[in-house]
Amino acid sequence: MPPASSGASALHADALTPSSPAADSRLFPGGPGYRRMSFALFLAGVATFALLYSTQALLPLLSADFGASASTASWTVSAATGALALLVLPLSALSERFGRRTMMTASLGVAVAVALLVPLAPSVEVLIALRAVQGAALAGLPASAMAFLAEEVRPKALVGAIGMFVAGNSIGGMSGRIVTGWVAQAWGWRAALAVVGVVAVLCAVAFRALLPAPRHFTPGSPTPGSLARTVRTHLSDPLLCRLYAIGALFMTVFGAVYTVIGYRLTEAPFSLPQGVIGSIFLVYLVGTISSAAAGKLVARLGRRGALYLAVGTTAGGLLMSLSSSLVLVLLGLVLITAGFFAGHAVASSSVSRTATTGRAQASALYQSAYYLGSSAGGTLGAVAFHSGGWAGTVALGLFAVLGVVSVTVWGSHAARAERRRGLVARSC
Repeated sequence: MPPASSGASALHADALTPSSPAADSRLFPGGPGYRRMSFALFLAGVATFALLYSTQALLPLLSADFGASASTASWTVSAATGALALLVLPLSALSERFGRRTMMTASLGVAVAVALLVPLAPSVEVLIALRAVQGAALAGLPASAMAFLAEEVRPKALVGAIGMFVAGNSIGGMSGRIVTGWVAQAWGWRAALAVVGVVAVLCAVAFRALLPAPRHFTPGSPTPGSLARTVRTHLSDPLLCRLYAIGALFMTVFGAVYTVIGYRLTEAPFSLPQGVIGSIFLVYLVGTISSAAAGKLVARLGRRGALYLAVGTTAGGLLMSLSSSLVLVLLGLVLITAGFFAGHAVASSSVSRTATTGRAQASALYQSAYYLGSSAGGTLGAVAFHSGGWAGTVALGLFAVLGVVSVTVWGSHAARAERRRGLVARSC
């Protein structure tokens, strides 16, 4: 993602003058290259999220094969998301110098190469190490895709183009888990990860063949000092910090629940087969609906009201999931998923609206917090499950939800105090 002073900012300025040649020459729906570009980034999104969460539905099998605890096996997910979180910001700076398409191609190339090695891992420690390398490689994709779209697509078509990339993320994350679940049930976890790897290779090859050459990228040379100043500016903004915390806390809940749910459903009284457990991730489709509805919720309830509704929905789902009825557990997952995606949509959209400069770095910091939350949630959720069963994981989720409420209430109090200070200043 580009720094505020980069070519992406100039392109935002172009958006103010749609009659300019640069704006006219960008891609648009129905125009040459737009469909190829959209499909290419859709495939990149599918590959990225299929790889990133490929082991999540397989954790009980990994525990059984390697004799590893739930908390140890969970690191096959947490190592990937944690490495991605740490490298999103540095790779966004590299994409400024080497180009968005080059960065995305290199990221996918390394990630799919590692994916072909992952099924051969002789131990859980080697598997975790390979997954960390894979997550680090994948960090180059979200760091570059949004900047590529901002530079190459006309402003009025940008939302639709981003929507295709996000749809690829959602479908990749969901289908990867479902495919691994059913393949693992028939042929084991190594075959399941091999299938995901082959699918990712095909997606990566098609992505590189379809993605048009960039026409509006201007190489930059961001210095570590300028990047550090931008990051410091964002981290000194109380509202942005609250939004980063909200994203991380919501993702802690989500990461904990979906990392551990497989263990719970393999145990009595459910004792579900691996393929059925993988299919549980169809619940992700609910997230697509709640994300789309987030804008209407904010318009009706305001940002804080929408966050409170998302928190209440998530908490209700957590409590419902304590039931021994499979139907109620699934309904609980539906509520948790709907609440998480709605809260994530509200927080992430507020980041770019709040940041007046360096929006790319502001978004990269949100992604870092988001994936660190995923990493922490997966690991802590597994530890809580090992210590206190599903009730322990639910307790962790409720604690994180309480954190979202606390941050939001604190923000409301700070906003009221600032308004009072403004009134006093005007009256003096």
